[in-house]
Amino acid sequence: MDFDLSGRSEAWLEKLQGFFDHEVLPRHRVWLVHMANREVPPFMGDLQRKAQAAGLWNLGLPELAEDEPGTRLSNLEYAPLAEIMGRLFWAPEVFNCQAPDVPNMIALQNCATPEQKARWLRPLLEARTRSAFGMTEPDVASSDATNIATRMVRDGDDYVINGRKWFITGAAHPRCSFLIVMGVTDAGADRTGRHSCIIVPMETPGVRLVRRLRWMGCEDHVAPIGELAFDNVRVPRANLLGAEGEGFRVAQIRLGPARIHHCMRSIGLCELLIELMMVRSSERSAFGRTVIQYDTVQRWIAESRVELEQARLLAYRCAWRLDQAGHQDAWRDVSLIKVAVPAMLQRIADRAMQVFGAMGGSDDTPIHQALAWGRLLRIGDGPDEVHLRQIFRMEPMPSWSIENSPYLSAHPS
Repeated sequence: MDFDLSGRSEAWLEKLQGFFDHEVLPRHRVWLVHMANREVPPFMGDLQRKAQAAGLWNLGLPELAEDEPGTRLSNLEYAPLAEIMGRLFWAPEVFNCQAPDVPNMIALQNCATPEQKARWLRPLLEARTRSAFGMTEPDVASSDATNIATRMVRDGDDYVINGRKWFITGAAHPRCSFLIVMGVTDAGADRTGRHSCIIVPMETPGVRLVRRLRWMGCEDHVAPIGELAFDNVRVPRANLLGAEGEGFRVAQIRLGPARIHHCMRSIGLCELLIELMMVRSSERSAFGRTVIQYDTVQRWIAESRVELEQARLLAYRCAWRLDQAGHQDAWRDVSLIKVAVPAMLQRIADRAMQVFGAMGGSDDTPIHQALAWGRLLRIGDGPDEVHLRQIFRMEPMPSWSIENSPYLSAHPS
């Protein structure tokens, strides 16, 4: 495995870094002001047009068709670019690389009919709309996705949907025009064949935004989280994504890239946290010397660097595996980074908060959002326990027993 960036990847990295430094980062403080007032930043549309004109568009979609706009970078080529975007929570939207739209695009690319692609995928590729994915439910343990209870009953050429979903990323966005909903279409089928995914326009009668949700007091301004109720929602059978009973296949196709993209961006956020620790501790003094001179702080920063470099290599290998073997054969690697990276983000954010003191818990810094985001990632897209279970199941059992192990001393007979 060669993790050196290709010349092509280096060129894209330099191009994106330049755009980020000159066009995105200088607008961050203005963006924060608009978000505090729950206003849409007036410059976003202009920034997106500039990014698209520069070719910095749909960077995280390696399977784009010839007539679809984007770069067709591999997952490994995209990884360092995602790190740059991850330094600001809102930066991915500039390049049409934000969740949950990118994973939804991937699901539509792989599972949608030509008619569905024209109606739902194309507007996402061109940033003319936003989307969501409705899976988690308030009344069941969603760590076991087979518990999903929303019913989708066939009625002639339609499906009638009843149920409730919550913590739906993007569902409360004013421009969200549709979501992909997972629900039970055949309660008598086997555990992984009961569910299907269907495209539901937000304007469909019976779809109701119950409330806008926050996580640990933080709000997702890029893809506001919502709770939705579905009361006798009727959608045409033509909106079924994939075949009936293939809900888990559709979900898994989108979840692999979703997980690795979150981890890639988190690595970029951790880079920023280390920089913040370095600067803050060098500018503050306590008990007669600068904070950075204390062994404890030096150790925190060094440990953060060790953990970050380990996580980056793990993420790059996962991206390489996705490129080499596809979604279905990279699950072990995806689970490994899904456990390792959020835990690392939590630890580094916690150290940064300790270095900053009270300021770290305020809206003046991104530290408390980073800490909350790391904690959310340990639950979202499959909790740690599910991924650890998957990793254990894929651990091979040695062919020898303790008694006959060639690595142990022989017991006297």
